[in-house]
Amino acid sequence: MAWTFFSVIGTVAFAISGAIIAMEEEYDLFGVYILGIVTAFGGGAIRNVLIGLPVSTLWNQEMLFQITLVAILLFFLMPHHLIKHWNRWGNITDAIGLAAFSIQGAMHAVRLELPLSAVIVAAILTGCGGGIIRDLLAGRKPLVLRDEIYALWAAIAGLLIGMQLMINDWLLYGLFAVIIFCRYMSYSRKWQLPRKKLYIEK
Repeated sequence: MAWTFFSVIGTVAFAISGAIIAMEEEYDLFGVYILGIVTAFGGGAIRNVLIGLPVSTLWNQEMLFQITLVAILLFFLMPHHLIKHWNRWGNITDAIGLAAFSIQGAMHAVRLELPLSAVIVAAILTGCGGGIIRDLLAGRKPLVLRDEIYALWAAIAGLLIGMQLMINDWLLYGLFAVIIFCRYMSYSRKWQLPRKKLYIEK
């Protein structure tokens, strides 16, 4: 049940996130579809390659592709006044997608009985990969490289799941809510990790 929930929620959230960015960049309907689909499935495709699954695994998700196509179309057809605050919508849907796909990616790695390090990497790649591709295609600086904390939340999800601390669906749902909250707070409050700038003498 949890696997299906996170797969569907993550796919729809990231598809809409990609559609929002495409519409902000004034792409046509085809461009909106391309960016939405790439955002929804890009992270999973990258994860599959790195954990040894065939690329063709992606094409076994026909139901999710259909859900994505419908979600993007419905969002595209929404009245402008409902989506004019695209920045808020985009950050919320991105936070939902990050949370859902981080958990789903970690669960996938655990199912394959991969080590803890691979579970964490799978969580990060699944949660962040699609968004990175989306931002690069839109000519933007990827969210994962911006000032506020982003990928760390995916890594924490992978760590907790890889350590077998999320032992039932309800704990996974709770983790999902916590990651959304933390990601939104890191954006709105500008939470940052420590940084150090090098000054190079010329």
